[in-house]
Amino acid sequence: MSDDLHPTVDPTKMGLGCSIAVLTSGGDAQGMNAAVRATVRVGLYTGAKVFFVHEGYQGLVDGGDNIHPATWESVSMMLQLGGTVIGSARSKDFRTREGRMKAAGHLVKLGITNLCVIGGDGSLTGANEFRAEWSGLLVDLVQAGTITKAEAKTSSHLNIVGMVGSIDNDFCGTDMTIGTDSALHRIIEVVDAITTTAQSHQRTFILEVMGRHCGYLALVTALSCGADWVFIPEMPPDEDWENHLCRRLADQRARGSRLNVIIVAEGAISRDGMPITSDQIKKLVTDRLGFDTRITVLGHVQRGGTPSAFDRILGSRMGVEAVMALLEANPDTPACVVSLSGNQAVRLPLMECVQVTKDVTAAMAEGRFEDAIKLRGKSFENNWNTYKLLAHINPPDVKSNINVAIMNIGAPCAGMNAAVRSAVRMGIIQGHSMLAVHDGFDGLAHGQIEPITWVSVTGWTGKGGSMLGTKRTLPGKLLEEISQNIAKFNIHALVIIGGFEAYVGGLELVQAREKYEELCIPMVVIPATVSNNVPGSDFSIGADTALNTITATCDRIKQSAAGTKRRVFIVETMGGYCGYLSTMAGLAAGADAAYIFEEKFGIKDLEVNVDHLLQKMKTTVKRGLILRNENANANYTTDFIFNLYSEEGKGVFDCRKNVLGHMQQGGTPTPFDRNFGTKMGAKTVLWLTEKLKDCYRHGRIFANTPDSACVLGMRKRALHFQPLSELKGDTDLEHRIPKTQWWLKIRPIMKILAKYDIKLDTSEHTDMEHVKKRSPLGK
Repeated sequence: MSDDLHPTVDPTKMGLGCSIAVLTSGGDAQGMNAAVRATVRVGLYTGAKVFFVHEGYQGLVDGGDNIHPATWESVSMMLQLGGTVIGSARSKDFRTREGRMKAAGHLVKLGITNLCVIGGDGSLTGANEFRAEWSGLLVDLVQAGTITKAEAKTSSHLNIVGMVGSIDNDFCGTDMTIGTDSALHRIIEVVDAITTTAQSHQRTFILEVMGRHCGYLALVTALSCGADWVFIPEMPPDEDWENHLCRRLADQRARGSRLNVIIVAEGAISRDGMPITSDQIKKLVTDRLGFDTRITVLGHVQRGGTPSAFDRILGSRMGVEAVMALLEANPDTPACVVSLSGNQAVRLPLMECVQVTKDVTAAMAEGRFEDAIKLRGKSFENNWNTYKLLAHINPPDVKSNINVAIMNIGAPCAGMNAAVRSAVRMGIIQGHSMLAVHDGFDGLAHGQIEPITWVSVTGWTGKGGSMLGTKRTLPGKLLEEISQNIAKFNIHALVIIGGFEAYVGGLELVQAREKYEELCIPMVVIPATVSNNVPGSDFSIGADTALNTITATCDRIKQSAAGTKRRVFIVETMGGYCGYLSTMAGLAAGADAAYIFEEKFGIKDLEVNVDHLLQKMKTTVKRGLILRNENANANYTTDFIFNLYSEEGKGVFDCRKNVLGHMQQGGTPTPFDRNFGTKMGAKTVLWLTEKLKDCYRHGRIFANTPDSACVLGMRKRALHFQPLSELKGDTDLEHRIPKTQWWLKIRPIMKILAKYDIKLDTSEHTDMEHVKKRSPLGK
C-alpha cells in the first residue's frame, strides 16, 4: 500500500471529482470478487464515484445498463463467492478499433477516466492498448459528433491499473495471481481423495490439471502431494523419459509404496515440442509395468468453489493498492499492474510484465527451457529446484557418516509432517543418517530416538498434526540428559520444527553450549505454529491452514446471520498474544472488527464498534461479525464483549458467540503449508550440510558461533537463516511475540472495508518498481 507519498493529503478526499470503473475480463478466478469489493469500497472511501462494468470489455462496448454506479452495499456478501459476480466475457468487438471507440464514448459520457481491469495478460494488454490510443479515439468521437469538445477535454487522459486474475499463475512479475491458491485447494482436495482409493487398490493415478502454457499448478501440486513425476510445459522431460519414468514407478513400488501419482499440466510437451498426453502416459505405464492405471482430468473444477483465505486477502490488498495507484497517477505514469512479492504489494509497469511473460513463451518455443524457468521468477524457480532435488535423485551409495535428528516442539499444526518428510528425504539424498526424535525435548532427554527412512515418511505431506509427536516442554531442566543422548546417539545436527517453544528451546540450547560441549552442533528452528508468532519469520507453517479453517467457519456464521437478520456474532480465535489469525481472518471473512493484544482498545473503542453496528442494521446489510484474539485483553473477555454487545444492541440486534478452540490446529494442511513446509525442510538440510563442513575440526563437529544456530524464516521476499541469539532483541518473551510484525500495517484495510471513518495511512507508499529481467542464457 501507499514511502512517504503525500502525508498531507487526506485519503478520504483523494478521489473527489474522480470516477473509477472496475471490470473483470477473460477466464474467471476465485478471489476476483474480493478485488472488486475492495476497489469499490476504497474508491468510495476516497470520495470517488465507482462504476461496475458487467460482462468485461463487452460491457464497455455495449454500454447502457452494463455500466452503472456501485454502492457500498452492492458488494456485500461477495467475499466468499467464487467466479466473478459482475460477469466476464471474451470480447471480439473490443479487439476492433470501432469497438474500442464505442467503449471510449460510453466512458466519456459518464466522466470515467480511471479503469481498473482484473484479468489475465490478454485483458491487461488490451487495457494498455486502449489507453495508448485514447486521445486518438476522442478525436474521432468528437468528429463523429458522439461527444463534445468540452467532454473530450475533461476526459483527455485515461488511467489504467491492472490486477492479475488467473488460476494458472502465468503472469511474470507477481509471486501469485488471484485465484491460483484457490485452484490449488480444489486440486489438493481431489488428490487427497484419490490417494485413499489408490492405496486401497495399489493403483497409479494420472492427474491432469490446467496450465496450457504454465506449469505452476502442476508443479506445486507435485510438491504438495509428493508426486512421483510431474510434466510441465516449461521443462519437458529428458530424452528417454519413458524408461526413466517406468524405472522410478517400479522403484517406488519395490520400496513398499502402494500407489503412484503422476501430475500432468494440460500443456505438457516433449523436447521436440510434441504434446505429452495423459492417455499416452497411461498406455506407457500399463503396457510396460502392467500397473492398474487411472486418469482424472480436473477441468473447470479448478476454477470453481469458494476462494481461499489467501486469495481473499490478496484480492483485497490489491484492490486497495489499485485505487491508490489510479488516484496518484498522472498522464506520464505508465499503466501499472499491482503484484505480490513475498508479503508486499508492489506496482510494476504493465507492459514490462507482459513482455517478460511473452519472453517465457519465446524461450519455450526456441527450446531454451532453463531460461523459461528463470524468467518465470524466483518463486517458480525455487519450486522447480526443490521438486528436482526431492523427486529425481536416488540416495547415494556413499554415506556421509553424519547423523541429523529431527523433532517437533510445541502445539501440533498442519504442515509439520511435510517439513519432516522433506528434511528426512533431503538428508538421505545427502548421504546422512536421519533420526526421529519423538515427543519433543522430553523424547530427546529420555532417548525416544530412532532411525527414520525414506519409506517411513511416504504420504506425510497431506497429514495434519505431528506424526513424530510433540510437547511444549522446554529443555532448560533436561540439559544434562539431552547432552548425554546427543553423545550417545552421535547426533551431529538438529532440526527443530515448532512454534515459540521451539525458538525459546533452541535459545536455551545455545546458551547452554558453554557448559555442555555436546550442544556445540549446528541447529535450525523451522517456524511451525498456527499463531504465526515466531521471531524472524513473516509466516509460520500451519498458520495458513488455521486461517482457512477460521474463514470457512466465519462464512457459515455470516450465512446464518444473513438468514436470521439483525444478528451479530462474536468469534474467539487462537493465537496466544499474537493477533495474526484474528486480523487476517477478519480481512478474509469481512469482519466488522478484530480485537487483538497488539492494538490496545478500551471502552470508548467498544462503544464506537457497537454504534457502528447499530448504524449498519439500518442498511440492507443486517448482520455483524466481530473477531477477538483469545488474549486480546484480560478484562475485556469474549464473555464481556458478548454481554456488552447484547445489552447495547437490545431491540436492534441480538448476539451469539463462538469459541473456535482446537479445531484451528486440526485438519489436513493447505497447499501453501504443504509447499512451504516442503521447501523449508529441504533448505534446512542443505544449509546444515554446508554448515557441518565448516564446523568439522580435527575429526569432529564443533559449532559454537551464533550463526551455527539459526531460525529459517520468510522475510519479505526470501528465506533467510538468522541466528537465534540475534533475534532475541526483537522478541517480547513475556507475551511470546516478535516486537515488529508486518501484518499490523494492513489492519486499517479491514476497518475501511467495514466502513469505519478512519484515516488510511498512505505514508508507506509502494513506488513503481521494475521487473527484474535476467539475461537469457541462450542469447
